[in-house]
Amino acid sequence: MSKNFNRPWHRFYSEGVSPSLDYPKKALPGMLEEISAQYGDVDAYIFYGKKTTYKEYNEQVGRFATALSRLGVNKGDRVAIMAPNSPYYMISYYAVLKLGAIVVQTNPMYTEREVSHQLKDSGAETMIVYDALFPTVAAAKPQSSLNNIIVFSLGEEKTIEGEDVHRFDTLIVASPNDPPQVDINLAEDVAVLQYTGGTTGTAKGAMLTHQNILYNAHMIKCWDPDMQMATDRGLAVLPLFHSYGMTCVMNAGVLLAATGILVPRFEPQEILKLIQGYKPTMFHGVPTMYAALLQQPNFKDFDTSSIRLCNSGGAALPIEVHKNFVNATGASLFEGYGLSEASPVTHANPLDNNRVGTIGIPFPDTDCKVVDLATGEEVPVGERGELIIKGPQVMKGYWNMPEENAASLKDGWLYTGDIAIVDEDGYFSIVDRKKEMIIAGGYNIYPREVEEVLYECPGVVEAAVAGVPDQYRGETVWAFVVTKEGSNLTEQEIIKFCRDKMASYKAPRKVQFMGELPKTAVGKILRRKLSEQAKAVVEG
Repeated sequence: MSKNFNRPWHRFYSEGVSPSLDYPKKALPGMLEEISAQYGDVDAYIFYGKKTTYKEYNEQVGRFATALSRLGVNKGDRVAIMAPNSPYYMISYYAVLKLGAIVVQTNPMYTEREVSHQLKDSGAETMIVYDALFPTVAAAKPQSSLNNIIVFSLGEEKTIEGEDVHRFDTLIVASPNDPPQVDINLAEDVAVLQYTGGTTGTAKGAMLTHQNILYNAHMIKCWDPDMQMATDRGLAVLPLFHSYGMTCVMNAGVLLAATGILVPRFEPQEILKLIQGYKPTMFHGVPTMYAALLQQPNFKDFDTSSIRLCNSGGAALPIEVHKNFVNATGASLFEGYGLSEASPVTHANPLDNNRVGTIGIPFPDTDCKVVDLATGEEVPVGERGELIIKGPQVMKGYWNMPEENAASLKDGWLYTGDIAIVDEDGYFSIVDRKKEMIIAGGYNIYPREVEEVLYECPGVVEAAVAGVPDQYRGETVWAFVVTKEGSNLTEQEIIKFCRDKMASYKAPRKVQFMGELPKTAVGKILRRKLSEQAKAVVEG
């Protein structure tokens, strides 16, 4: 790192945390092999009561990598994974990386439209999918390059036919743990395409290299100097297809030889039962999860005392939620910050100097500045500007999008689009967003994407979408529409139309019918004005 860069945050690192780390020299699958050799009898994951050790997990990864290779998957090929948290996801992810192929993270909640775009953009030829989601993939297949679909079941096996369809369990049983040896360039070879939106609303594949994801997981491992190998249990409820869950829960968990308690979906009562039954020591979540747990009327009936460390990200954590959760459980709850383009974590609060309401300080080997939106020059302490980041976890760039790369990556700095302030100690706070993105329940929602679906709804003439503060979700999606004269279109019909076209968390929760939408002199719809109007309604 440059010697001329002011890093006041270094003096707030916990004792034992170095400003610069010594990173592993092997890709994550190689690290899994090491962990398997040293901690083979430790449980790697628990799924609905069934325990699998690291030795068994490493064997599963090797067998499935062999199976993928026999199907023609080679280094650099894209392999999409569309699966909820489960052993199948964890095995698939590491097997793909082991071959030097590229994981294409696909949200299981995506509709045919969204899956089709991602498959076409990535050029994936192989897809691993939960069998209940197969109809969506089958509908998207004709517009894609898919020639192999591998399905798995989490319950009763569904009947699926097709010459290009393979059963995960059949493949892994028939394959030896003898995959081809592949040389991986940690700094250059892409490991993951993590799809994210942007100012245009078009989903972009952030190219995360093996170094990006390995180093970021290692940063997390080293952030708590008191962490002991093979001693922690993490509740893996964050979606592993999301960069937050991928890195903080799965990859950092492997480096720690921790045990992951895999949970396919967040259901508060089920989570409380799992905490009491399996005694996890770590919990990574988004603010809505913490709020939902606190809202359970029988929350205090469950023993949550095993949890010592919690992390919150994905959206701002309300101070009241933080206070109530800590008081109720006795756990330490720390807020951090990240984005898909940075693998994702760049900031976290130190464990012994937590400043509630901030995102904390930059990770080791990570530089951050707050710069003027117009000039790009660093602004004084306490003034607002765009947060920019430089570090070994920052992506290589966007997949096949040179113009977006030029706008987001400048002289090694990642321009986040988030508006921040930094205090004299180097603690950062996010205060706004340059992008008009909505964050609801930790999920990123891009207005234009929702608007395009609204415009497809018969009877809609004009549409705009804005985020409105919501006590539970952080923000919620409001749609503002102008309909054709004489139209009888209802709010419920519009919401249902959107839910049929996209993942339910993106669909509007409220529709406001308008005579006209506010616009600039050149005709640009003023989303911010709409958001302010809606906020005034909500606040009464």
